[in-house]
Amino acid sequence: MADLETEVLVVGGGLGGVAAALAALRAGRRVVLTEEYPWLGGQLTSQAVPPDEHTWVERFGVTASYRALRDGIRDYYRAHYPLTERSRAARELNPGAGFVSRLCHEPRVAVAVIESLLAPYRGGGRLTVVQPATPVAVETDGDRVTAVRLSTGDTVRAPYVLDATETGELLPLSGTEYVTGFESQTDTNEPSAPPEKQPQNMQAVSVCFAIDHVDGDHTVDRPDNYTFWRDYAPPFWGGNLLGWTAPHPRTLAPVERAFTPNPDDDPLSVTADQRVDGGDHNLWTFRRIAARRHFVPGAYASDITLVNWPMIDYLEGSVIDVPDASRHLEAARDLSRSVLYWMQTEAPRADGGTGFPGLRLRGDVTGSSDGLAQAPYIRESRRILAEYTVVEQDLAVAARGDKGAVRYDDSVGIGMYRIDLHPSTGGDNYIDVASSPFEIPLGALIPRRVENLLPAGKNIGTTHITNGCYRLHPVEWNVGEAAGALAAFCLDRAATPRAVRNDPDLLADFQQRLAGDGVELRWPDVTGY
Repeated sequence: MADLETEVLVVGGGLGGVAAALAALRAGRRVVLTEEYPWLGGQLTSQAVPPDEHTWVERFGVTASYRALRDGIRDYYRAHYPLTERSRAARELNPGAGFVSRLCHEPRVAVAVIESLLAPYRGGGRLTVVQPATPVAVETDGDRVTAVRLSTGDTVRAPYVLDATETGELLPLSGTEYVTGFESQTDTNEPSAPPEKQPQNMQAVSVCFAIDHVDGDHTVDRPDNYTFWRDYAPPFWGGNLLGWTAPHPRTLAPVERAFTPNPDDDPLSVTADQRVDGGDHNLWTFRRIAARRHFVPGAYASDITLVNWPMIDYLEGSVIDVPDASRHLEAARDLSRSVLYWMQTEAPRADGGTGFPGLRLRGDVTGSSDGLAQAPYIRESRRILAEYTVVEQDLAVAARGDKGAVRYDDSVGIGMYRIDLHPSTGGDNYIDVASSPFEIPLGALIPRRVENLLPAGKNIGTTHITNGCYRLHPVEWNVGEAAGALAAFCLDRAATPRAVRNDPDLLADFQQRLAGDGVELRWPDVTGY
């Protein structure tokens, strides 16, 4: 146990937390970074979710440091993996040849690259990583956070504290005002919002896992609650949750997916483009993270695919601000184990048979003792009550038409994804709405009251609706990078984040610093989808 003093404390080592730490470190500041799980990287690593990215990601629309992360992942494969010469030469190598992203990869590779980005600062003594650790208490003085006590017993004091946790854990601990779940139409005027607010109606969490398909019987033990999940049928689903049929996110019509392990496809022929197609027709290739034909013969006995599919969405309850969150998280893990057991034993095959006993759980790929991802994939966080809240009509194509998304004078970055909401704990089906390429307003990073606590992930000032496109990998990274840079800038200028937003000269200087670091603040003339 220790009392640690630093200049910027980043609580949570997901993508936003890592980007925030790197931004503050690049600016010459000392940083303490904490993380709950064994791997830094959050949704990209411990949650095992390949990146969800927009169609222009290889050309523009992400920060320079996020591009360095992507380039580092490809370089790691070229340096350390037995790629074929043809695959090694591919400029836009997609190691998994998955259809969800132009860069599907094994999570451990991202861990290695993230650690390499942080290593010089660890060696130089300006970065301290406390891991595993969670926040358990916060000290405040008026409208300022003064210290955070961790589960390790350490207390960290810093003039700026960034909340990069997956669920906005520092918000209730510090008394920072926040919202959860669905806002009402009365509050936001959003076309997709309900008439009344529903604070416990949140997107499903999912516990992902990796599998391959090899000879032999690799069937896991039958889960205790398997019968419950096998017979579970959400009223809007069009059948049982454990099945190949699920609603199409955009039309809501029931659609049967294919499942073909190890198709003999050419991985270099795959072009992942969410603008054209969601890519989930064949679940095996949807989020495939290792395509065996990228590698020399014999290196991989099978493709490896990441199961983040409709049937693992847990709908039975929220895991935020409820007394039984741990029970729901364990039930979500039980659902994932049941999905695997169903696939191994009862899933219908194209040849008329049932079950795929050759499916093998790859816990070695996700780095967990029980074979599932280390951490649950939590799509929706607590969100600050912000100086500015991004609403659906700021960026939805249906609302904005050919005008594009609202242009913010205080932009600190850009992002793009459809408004993509998974089924929710309140019984709602998908909400999947076309979006315009959007900006990230600084006002969404500034709490209305608290002065030195900044959100650095999915806890910014969005709504339940707009969280659906601000939650994805490159946007979370950009948010964290802007928050870390803002903390460093405020220390340099002896200014507050609120002053930076509201003083035109300070704002212009801060935006110039961001641009100098490779943060794009405006989109070129492109159309949403």
